[in-house]
Amino acid sequence: MKPSTQRLTQAVIHLDRLGRNLRLLQAQAGGRPLWPVIKANAYGHGAEIVARHLLSLGCHELCVADVGEAAALLDAGLRARFLVLSATLPEHAEALVAYGCEPVVCTLEMAEALDRAAQQAGRRVAVHLKIDTGMGRIGIRPEEAPAFLERLRTYSRLRIRGLMSHFPRADEADKGYSLEQIGRFRRVAEATRGFGIEFRHMANSAALLDLPGSHFDAVRPGIALYGLPPSRQIANPRVRDLEPVLEWKTRITFLKEVPAGTGLSYGHAFRTERPSLIATVPVGYADGLDRRLSNDLELLVGGLRCPQVGRITMDMSLVDVTRLRGQVALGDEAVIIGRQGGDQVTADELAARLDTINYEIVSAIAQRVPRIAVGALR
Repeated sequence: MKPSTQRLTQAVIHLDRLGRNLRLLQAQAGGRPLWPVIKANAYGHGAEIVARHLLSLGCHELCVADVGEAAALLDAGLRARFLVLSATLPEHAEALVAYGCEPVVCTLEMAEALDRAAQQAGRRVAVHLKIDTGMGRIGIRPEEAPAFLERLRTYSRLRIRGLMSHFPRADEADKGYSLEQIGRFRRVAEATRGFGIEFRHMANSAALLDLPGSHFDAVRPGIALYGLPPSRQIANPRVRDLEPVLEWKTRITFLKEVPAGTGLSYGHAFRTERPSLIATVPVGYADGLDRRLSNDLELLVGGLRCPQVGRITMDMSLVDVTRLRGQVALGDEAVIIGRQGGDQVTADELAARLDTINYEIVSAIAQRVPRIAVGALR
């Protein structure tokens, strides 16, 4: 039997919850195709684990950030159609064609490179034209779309499969700007009806939940698929039915009694005010536990909230478990994100402490933290 080398800090991925979230979002989409976004290692949840499960549930079109993400999954044996969401450069055209990706296009330089690579490979490549309706990141202006599409038509190896856009403010309570964007996109869609475009798509998680007018022909949910709300301003009550897919757990590797006045960790940024029982857990900023959470974080141990104390270090952190004297032992579980007993720590709670968003909390969990899939396969 091979000796265990598995890390004690793990991200547990609940596939049954992923499936339930998917079904909820499919119902919200009203039968339209749902193209899950699995970029950034599936928002930290493990792209291969998530993609395999989504494929088993019938999702065969997935969205990634770049060709490298798609290639890694295809090389691992996944057979899906990958929409590449980020703009890229002509140097990636050959790989995009070779891997059968569907890239976003918003420059003629990229269109030319894709057409040339497709000719050399004896293939055609499907592309999605990005319209900037107000995100201000990538994409052509709405009024440029008809002329740009006419140019794309001249490239014999390109098939214009999609017309797309994206929201910067759909997660806000005031939907005024997002409604203006929908209007802009709808006008572009009408003006380009004669180009044989198969899909017009715009909705992210927030828009899928709160802006039914944005659903068009397909939707691209990301954060909601993983059971996390796009923001606290989502009005749709169904957001409360989403279930967090990820739990982040570690285990106690050392326990020590220290007297009052003991300085802990680098810089002694924390000193005990009483005789204390201090636990060491093997999780630190190299695992994605933000150092700015030092002395401003609670882990669940024995079903109770226990404060993290001292500076979070690269590989280890300290937890004050004094209130669990006589009840806590080496190897006991400590929950960073997730439920234990009757309490729960959420990614949103950590995000609020850091003045950021839940997206950053989960996507920052490092690659070295193993993702462990649990739960029903369907």
